[in-house]
Amino acid sequence: MQGFANREALSTTITSRKATFFSRSRSTLWTKGETSNNFINVLDVYLDCDRDSIIYLGTPDGPTCHTGAETCYYTSVFDQLAVDEASGDKLASTTLYSLESIISKRKEESTVPQEGKPSWTRRLLTNDALLCSKIREEADELCRTLEDKEEVSRTASEMADVLYHAMVLLSKRDVKFEDVLEVLRKRFSQSGIEEKQSRSK
Repeated sequence: MQGFANREALSTTITSRKATFFSRSRSTLWTKGETSNNFINVLDVYLDCDRDSIIYLGTPDGPTCHTGAETCYYTSVFDQLAVDEASGDKLASTTLYSLESIISKRKEESTVPQEGKPSWTRRLLTNDALLCSKIREEADELCRTLEDKEEVSRTASEMADVLYHAMVLLSKRDVKFEDVLEVLRKRFSQSGIEEKQSRSK
């Protein structure tokens, strides 16, 4: 995994032998495993040649990544850049699942008091009215790219905004993106008219 550490975080790591970092968003120290109990027991600390980065070498008590993976580096860039259709699908899903993971992490952080200006995602997660108004606003701006015949890059940008805000709402409702994909997959075998009629019954 990778994290930011200041002098105090490094000092705490050396003293406690537990991997400790500094949260720039919350302006406070945090120890890996303090909520999950998946601590990283530090055996040694290495400096790079320029002494501007360090490596904590240790033994983890459990999964290192908050997704449950042994490492946070489980996404292959070469897989993502492959030009075949299967890899294209994987790139799309990886991007969406990564976004879902980031939003989920911000949701967990939103329960902890924070000093300073909150992130935009945190504001949306704690203000239903703001979130809903942004979804409506972004959806309208997406439609305007068609009505006003704007550049296609503008359409892609507005769609990205719609997806992001919609996924924050999914997180608020504890709905996984995979649940949405499952609904879509079930609709492949029936017409849109039949699907709408089934919802009205």
